[in-house]
Amino acid sequence: MSVAPSSAGKVYLVVGYDGSEPAVRALEAAVRLLRGRDGSISVVYVAHLTSAEMMSADAIAEMEESFDELAKELRTQASEQLAGQEERWRFERRQGSIADQLVAAATQHPDAGPGDTVAIVVGSSSQALHRMVGSVAVGLARHAPVPLVIVP
Repeated sequence: MSVAPSSAGKVYLVVGYDGSEPAVRALEAAVRLLRGRDGSISVVYVAHLTSAEMMSADAIAEMEESFDELAKELRTQASEQLAGQEERWRFERRQGSIADQLVAAATQHPDAGPGDTVAIVVGSSSQALHRMVGSVAVGLARHAPVPLVIVP
């Protein structure tokens, strides 16, 4: 799928990023999609607590610290991946439902204006169960109110 901007608009790409191989491929695809266009890439890591972890205040505090450390590592990984390829990017850590937070990052993009294109770019899992039942990509494909690019 190609994200075709209007002739006057900029392109803003929101990339779901967790450091996995599908996320790395999604970020590579975003670089290719942005090439030669005005706009930028938002690399978005969404920290997600399971319902069991949400029961304990101590567990939540411990997970927050882990999420902060992971976010630092992912920012560094994204920076290294983008070095020499694309300088128009930012990193954002969010918390909650992954699909919901990626949609929020896209629909509330701080730089997008009328006539601009905002799209979400995610990698797809190669695991058959994820493709059929519950991957973020599948959820986004069903509900995303903005263009979606799923990178195989």
